[in-house]
Amino acid sequence: MADPIPGAKIPTVIADELHIVYRVNGAKTGKGSATSALSRILRRGESPGVRKVHAVRGVSFVSYRGEAVGLIGSNGSGKSTLLRAIAGLLPAESGHVYTDGQPSLLGVNAALMNDLTGERNVILGGLAMGMSREEIKERYQQIVDFSGINEKGDFITLPMRTYSSGMAARLRFSIAAAKDHDVLMIDEALATGDRSFQKRSEDRIRELRKHAGTVFLVSHNNKSIRDTCDRVLWLERGELRMDGPTEEVLKEYEKFTGK
Repeated sequence: MADPIPGAKIPTVIADELHIVYRVNGAKTGKGSATSALSRILRRGESPGVRKVHAVRGVSFVSYRGEAVGLIGSNGSGKSTLLRAIAGLLPAESGHVYTDGQPSLLGVNAALMNDLTGERNVILGGLAMGMSREEIKERYQQIVDFSGINEKGDFITLPMRTYSSGMAARLRFSIAAAKDHDVLMIDEALATGDRSFQKRSEDRIRELRKHAGTVFLVSHNNKSIRDTCDRVLWLERGELRMDGPTEEVLKEYEKFTGK
């Protein structure tokens, strides 16, 4: 493949008329769970006990290397579902998602285990993201210091179940942020921790962008979006309502929400 033209924008994620539909089991029908299950398999069409939830409706956009893209919208608008589809964790009902490189969804690639220590989770989380043991060892102290979880004690040597939800979220972000990503997707990570941690997180996102990656950030904190993103996708009821420069989209969103 030919080298890209200098200065040309390089796509990292393309969503083309993407639809995502969840199927949720409803009330039981018939007697006997095994018999009912078999009859549902054999019956043509959708089971009457299954309810469809159309979570993403015909969303199309293209993201590019070096962009930080904010995702905003009301609760249940499809933001997290869209990220999971980009990460390849949810199949499309119709339409397509194309990605250049490996997308990393924060909290999935760095899946932490409550019964293991923070130290062991740093190793496992790094391996899950494709880092070598040598890379993890080299960046270990940086990860711990970035998370700030040892500021009030030696928590990194304690089981994760002893951590607050905020401490666990900060460690997840710190593990994910220790590696450069083709596409990094972050769901509400900047909402945790004090202002000092949020500032470190925002600075790290800017660094990731400089290394030719794309960052997607889901947040209900408009200030974090303003401080971090240069473009925003606004979803409502699964539909892409607006896509454009951060300030333009946030201004319309704040009119819509009255905030």
